[in-house]
Amino acid sequence: MRRIQKKKAWIRAAAAGMAVMLLGLSGCGTAPKESKQSKDSPVAITVWHYYNGVQQAAFDNLVEEFNRTVGQEKGIHVEGHSQGDVNQLETNVLAALNKEVGSGDAPNIFSSYADTAYAVQKMGCLADISKYMGEDEFDSYVDSYIEEGRIGSGEELYIFPVAKSSEVFMLNKEDWEKFAKATGADMSQLSTIEGVTKTAEDYYNWTDSLTPDVPNDGHAFYGRDAMANYFIVGSMQLGTEIFQVKDGKVTYNVDRDVMKKIWDNYYVPFIKGYFSAYGRFRSDDVKIGEIISFTGSITSATYFPDTVELENGETYPIGYVVMPAPQFEGGEPYAVQQGAGMVVTKSDEAKEKASVEFLKWFTEEQNSYDFGCSSGYMPVKKDAYDKDKLDDTIREHNIDVSDKTYDSLIIGFDTVTENKMYTNKAFDGGSAARKVLEYNLSDKAAADREQVKAELEAGKTLEEAAAPFITEEAFDAWYESLKAGLDAAAEEPAQ
Repeated sequence: MRRIQKKKAWIRAAAAGMAVMLLGLSGCGTAPKESKQSKDSPVAITVWHYYNGVQQAAFDNLVEEFNRTVGQEKGIHVEGHSQGDVNQLETNVLAALNKEVGSGDAPNIFSSYADTAYAVQKMGCLADISKYMGEDEFDSYVDSYIEEGRIGSGEELYIFPVAKSSEVFMLNKEDWEKFAKATGADMSQLSTIEGVTKTAEDYYNWTDSLTPDVPNDGHAFYGRDAMANYFIVGSMQLGTEIFQVKDGKVTYNVDRDVMKKIWDNYYVPFIKGYFSAYGRFRSDDVKIGEIISFTGSITSATYFPDTVELENGETYPIGYVVMPAPQFEGGEPYAVQQGAGMVVTKSDEAKEKASVEFLKWFTEEQNSYDFGCSSGYMPVKKDAYDKDKLDDTIREHNIDVSDKTYDSLIIGFDTVTENKMYTNKAFDGGSAARKVLEYNLSDKAAADREQVKAELEAGKTLEEAAAPFITEEAFDAWYESLKAGLDAAAEEPAQ
């Protein structure tokens, strides 16, 4: 999925749900009726997810295939239901688990990110998936994907990895080639975050020079989705883990030098106009010519536009280049691991076992390729990260996959095999803390850019207009505000 925003109220609601459960009123607190499994009387399994469009169609097709093959043989029948988006899914799941009026029964399986799963697991509503898996099965999945599912303090597995994503760098090929031809810019500069920052400055200056009679009208080069990823994985690349989690409790490690690097390579170029963020997603900004490159999820590659539509009505076709997401120069090779897994709600052994049986089947190599070629998600098993296998499967099964999706998947395969994949462990207040990283710096950069533009219109040079915003004192003030915001997020579950 593209950038997902979670409700602040979720953690508080989950805590309230726990209290309800302790009173014996929660849906997961009710003793289940044992299910009987046979071909003639199959176990019915419901799956709630937030897939839409082509992703939902791909999921539904696989569910149908399971039901007429393995499901029929083993007496399992699966029904999938989209809940619209991740926020609505979370709301509906909580209502069902707490048996709210009109909510209906809770699903046997639902899509979940780690923060949500952690909250529901604390309510006592999740089944331990590891009871239904052998060691050889565990070993077949990418280690970091399994580790992400071990929430809490034990070795229990609560999140089953079903489809994963990471980040890629997307570039408007046509406008890049014009710039490169005129300036000698080299695409290899775009492998590092510092290189992107320098290239963005050069691009701004070059586009500004095209209209010598209009000062300070250079164009932005770059933007990024998911600012929290920039903080979290950027910190890992620079040697610090910003969220150090043990047994669900977090210690913040907000290193000043690391934050200065992050500031220098986002805030500073942003207020100078080298970076930008205008629409909801950066692919939208490429579409209107606001920027020509961005870092976004692999699944977002399909949204990269085929044409640019300028404000003056001019339109022109563009191609694309997809590359690995840039990393900090000289840093450790960490890449973001993202994508919701699926959790199994507590019920009886037959339903839990049947649920895990479906998830195992869904993540088999062939099925992962089928789903990934439609949705843009990567497989979760180690052996599936093989370009030749993917190519053979596409050819032999006549799978329809767009060039953008295929190219981004191949870059994703390389990302997983050549980097240490990372996502922070779930913790109390994790959703709120991530939201601080998502908006604290980006909102400030956008607001301060408007002030810089006002100073430019008043006749100042770019350096004069930006100077007050990029002093050490300005950085320190923001740095303290970031730490204060994270401290407040840590207290949120108790509110």
